[in-house]
Amino acid sequence: MNTVMVVEDSVTQREMICDLLKQNGLKVSTATDGVEALEEVQKNRPDLMVLDIVMPRMNGYELCRRLKSDPDTRNIAIVMCSSKGEEFDRYWGMKQGADAYIAKPFQPQELVGTVKQLLRG
Repeated sequence: MNTVMVVEDSVTQREMICDLLKQNGLKVSTATDGVEALEEVQKNRPDLMVLDIVMPRMNGYELCRRLKSDPDTRNIAIVMCSSKGEEFDRYWGMKQGADAYIAKPFQPQELVGTVKQLLRG
């Protein structure tokens, strides 16, 4: 079973995304910011990560950059999921190494479809 880590500082958003992924047969772990996510990745490596961008301590861009520059974690698929929906934000997220970028608010099927597609890839 594939594991997805949801890194989101908003409790409501985190729970909504986790429930959505669990309903679609995925195992889910969570972190509340980039620092916690890096610690968690060392213990339990997920197949894919859904990252918020605006978070305390370490934002999603920085976390993505660190994961993609490390040979041990560079193959983890990353979906940026943020309320920063401008074209520049999308461009910058992809430039950091993200595999996909979804702007909030999103349709549940958009997130699930993107996650499943990346896990198959």
